Amino acid sequence: MIQSRRLFLGSAAALALSGYARRADALAQDEALMESGFIDGPSRNEVFGYGPMKADPYRLLDLPEGFSYRVVSQAGETMADGLTAPDKFDGMGCFGLDEDRVILVRNHEIDADEFNLSAWGAQHRLLGGVERASVFGVYPDPAGGVYPLGGGTTTVVYNLRTGRTERQHLSLGGTATNCAGGVTPWGSWLSCEESTAGIKDGLPQDHGWVFEVPSRETGLVAPRPIKAMGRFKHEAACIDPRTGVVYLTEDVADSLFYRYLPVDPRDLHRGGRPQALAFVEDAAADSRNWDSLYWRQGERRRARWIDLEDVESPEADLNVRGHAAGAAIFARGEGVVWAGDHLYFTCTSGGVGRHGQIVRYVPSPREGQSDEASDPGVVELFVEAGDRAVLDYVDNITVAPNGHVIGCEDKQVGVQHVKGVTPDGRVYAIARNAMGLEAEDESNTEFAGVCFAPDGRTMFVNLYSPGLTLAITGPWESFRA
Repeated sequence: MIQSRRLFLGSAAALALSGYARRADALAQDEALMESGFIDGPSRNEVFGYGPMKADPYRLLDLPEGFSYRVVSQAGETMADGLTAPDKFDGMGCFGLDEDRVILVRNHEIDADEFNLSAWGAQHRLLGGVERASVFGVYPDPAGGVYPLGGGTTTVVYNLRTGRTERQHLSLGGTATNCAGGVTPWGSWLSCEESTAGIKDGLPQDHGWVFEVPSRETGLVAPRPIKAMGRFKHEAACIDPRTGVVYLTEDVADSLFYRYLPVDPRDLHRGGRPQALAFVEDAAADSRNWDSLYWRQGERRRARWIDLEDVESPEADLNVRGHAAGAAIFARGEGVVWAGDHLYFTCTSGGVGRHGQIVRYVPSPREGQSDEASDPGVVELFVEAGDRAVLDYVDNITVAPNGHVIGCEDKQVGVQHVKGVTPDGRVYAIARNAMGLEAEDESNTEFAGVCFAPDGRTMFVNLYSPGLTLAITGPWESFRA
């Protein structure tokens, strides 16, 4: 901006000149920080991390020096089953297959009315050989008949040694808005519907369930909803392998954080007891920090868990009833990941600035037992994003081999990044979506589905739409604080 000359008259001149000097110093510092890797355009690192982003000549994915990527899969490809790879790539899990190969099970967040984005192809032209029993949900066509919904999962076999995709197929069909999920200790993927569309909306069946997809199945799995886990706008899930307790997030503005105590930890379909998290210190606490400051980064609360009733929730109001019973509310619970002896989950729009929070939960040594209250679990506000250049709308997360939380940004506006968070809560960038950088327009789609191969050398991540799955390799050991 060009200043008026009148600003430099009399005593105002000294003030203005001192202001310019301070700004020049700040710009010089910013330039130095950009060279050192602490500032990356619209993104700012709190530690060096892996250094600044290097521009991708293909304008797809910018990465730090020494890192590279391969395209594993993209929407619209013809799969091994003759169907089309659906669009809207979201949550994803990685499973070892053999010494060279891994399996990726990937969600597709396709709504009930987005049938042209589905595996069935435009106007359902590829539907021919699909049996009704192999898909969960259908919707009525105004012209007569019914068609399967387009949400679900695809399964991809990728060879780490050759860098080639060997096979992909549709593995769950007829579900709605499959957003995220979680891996099980026995090698399956829990795929979660982030939709409670149903009979009241004119569909023949209700949605809002969790489905289990064994990773090694080579065709469509039987679409059995785990109804005891509750009907709500599911986002993600993780399992404590020590106890079998399942933890679940919910993507609404006044969400709850849930756990499921299974009757049989290896067979979730046998039933269990769903509960919602509450704080010992405060009944029905509001953790979002929106209207008033409830807690600060690093503060902790003791946990208690509230039993939930009528969990199949025909009115899709489980969170409202749970909060009325004393459960704490969170701001759009999204990614959740198990991390050794604790878990992290994200609250995408939490915080004073509504740029996001990451919460850590350390379970009780007596988690889910009758004497749990004698030594309760602990809930900590691990990170609250105060500067959207550092972290903004963190969504899907995983834990890297070095223990850092890796999160996918899903910003409302701006350039999307994959960010890392150190164990002491400092943030740095790992990858940047290079599509549409100048305009920061809709082509700069969110990242999703971040996960690592079992050997920790390859990080997989999705670009949401147009859907792309990418494999990233590089000098992971070169992280600098």
